[in-house]
Amino acid sequence: MTSEAFPQRDAVPSPPSAPTTGGHEQAVVPFGTAVRAWFGISLQTFGGPAGQIAVMQRTLVDEKRWIGQNRFLHALNYCTLLPGPEAQQLATYVGWLLHGTRGGLVAGGLFVLPGVVALLGLSAVYVAFGDTTAVTSVFAGLAAAVLAIVVQAVVRVATKALDSRALVVLAVVSFLALAVFGVPFPVVVALAGLAGWSLGRWRPAALPGKKAADGPDAGPPPVISDDVLHHEAPTTRRTVKVLVVGLLVWGVPMAAVAVLTGAGSVFTEQGLFFSGAAVVTFGGAYAVLAYVAQQAVAVYGWLSPGEMVRGLALAETTPGPLIMVVQFVAFLGAYRDPGSLDPWVAAVLASLLVTWVTFVPSFLFVLLGAPYMERLRGNRSLSAALTGITAAVVGVIADLGVYFAVHTLFSESSRVDGGPLALELPDVTTLRVVPVVIALVAGVLLFRVRWSVLRTLGVCALLGLAAGLAGLPVS
Repeated sequence: MTSEAFPQRDAVPSPPSAPTTGGHEQAVVPFGTAVRAWFGISLQTFGGPAGQIAVMQRTLVDEKRWIGQNRFLHALNYCTLLPGPEAQQLATYVGWLLHGTRGGLVAGGLFVLPGVVALLGLSAVYVAFGDTTAVTSVFAGLAAAVLAIVVQAVVRVATKALDSRALVVLAVVSFLALAVFGVPFPVVVALAGLAGWSLGRWRPAALPGKKAADGPDAGPPPVISDDVLHHEAPTTRRTVKVLVVGLLVWGVPMAAVAVLTGAGSVFTEQGLFFSGAAVVTFGGAYAVLAYVAQQAVAVYGWLSPGEMVRGLALAETTPGPLIMVVQFVAFLGAYRDPGSLDPWVAAVLASLLVTWVTFVPSFLFVLLGAPYMERLRGNRSLSAALTGITAAVVGVIADLGVYFAVHTLFSESSRVDGGPLALELPDVTTLRVVPVVIALVAGVLLFRVRWSVLRTLGVCALLGLAAGLAGLPVS
C-alpha cells in the first residue's frame, strides 16, 4: 500500500491519448503474450497482497517494462482505495491499460482462477478428514503460522505507509477504535480517508510525499509511457453501459438462487452477505477478513473462530487473493445447512456463488473508475485521502492479528461489553503451548531467516503434524 507524491498543483493536465490499433486497445503488447504472462503471474501469487503485488512489480515493471513505476503505483493507489482485494484489482487495472475491457477481464480472472480450484479442493479435504488427528494437527500448525504472517503484513504496510507522526497516530487510533471500542471498520476507514484529506488540505506537511519512482537509472522506457493517457475516455455512455452490464452479471445469479432456494436459505444469506461485504470492505484482504470473521462466526454461525483461522491458513497456501477464504466459509456453512440438497452439492454451489458475488464487484469498480483515474493522476486531494486510508489499514490488520491470536493461542476467551468498550479478552489459564512455539518458529523463519510464506507454512504444518502424532495438545 503505497502513496504517491503530492504535486504542486491539484491535477496534471491531460496529455495526448495513446495510439490505438483501431478497436479499443492500446498498440502495445500482443494479446496472446499478455494472456500467457498473466497466467504465469497467477501461479506465483502466494503470500498475500504484499507478495502478489511484488510479483506484478517484478514482472510488469522491472522485467517486461510494460508500464512504468509511477503508473503502477497510481493504479495501486486507486485499487487500495476500493473495497475488495487490491492485488486482483491491480491486475485488472493493468490488464485494462494494456488491452481494454477484455484485457482487464482476462488479467483479473486468471488471477483468481487457480486459487478457486485449489481452495475448493482443500475445503473438501477439510470437511471430509478435518476430524482426524493428522489433519487437525496440520491445520493447527498452519493457523499458528498465520499469526506471524499477519505480523509481517503489519510491519510491511507500516514501513511503507506510516512515514509521519500524524499517520502513526491515525493508525493507532484506528486500531483502538476497532479492537477496544468495536467501531465498525467501514466507519473507521471512511473517517481515516476524511482525516487524510483534511491533513492534505490544511496541514500538507503532515503527509510527506514520496520521491519519484522512475529516475534516470530506472531502466528502458516502459511500453506505456507515464505521460500518455489511456485512450478510453470516461464518457457517460460508457459508464452507464459498464454499470448496467456489471449489475446484471452480478445480480442475476443471486436473484436466481433466491427464487430457487428461498429467501431464508443459507445460499441466499451467504450471497446477500458477501455481496454487501464486497462493496463496504475497504482496506484490502486483511481488512475484509476482520469483518467477515466477525459476521460469519458471531452473527451467522457458519463456522467457529478456530475454523476461520484455519481457513485463512488454507488461503495462504494457495495462489490468488486471501479473500478466497470466503469460499471456505461458504463451503462449511452450506455443508452444515444444505437444505434439501446433498451436503456436498450445497457446499460446492455455495462456494462458487460466494466467489462470484465477491469478485464481480471488483471488476466493476475497476472498469468503471479506471478511465476517470487516468485523468486524475497526480490529484493532491485524492492522494491525501488515500494516504489516510492506508494508515488506517495498518490498524485494521493489527486488529485482525489480535483476533487470530486470541482464538489460536488460547482455548477460551470472553467479551467485555460495558459502556463504550467492546473487546475480547483471552483466559490466560488456557494458553496453548504448542501453537505458541510454532508461531514463534514461524516468526523466526519469516523475519530472521527471511523464508517465503509458502515455505514457512510448510514447516509449520509439519511441526503441527509431529506434535499431534506425539500426543501433544495442538488445538
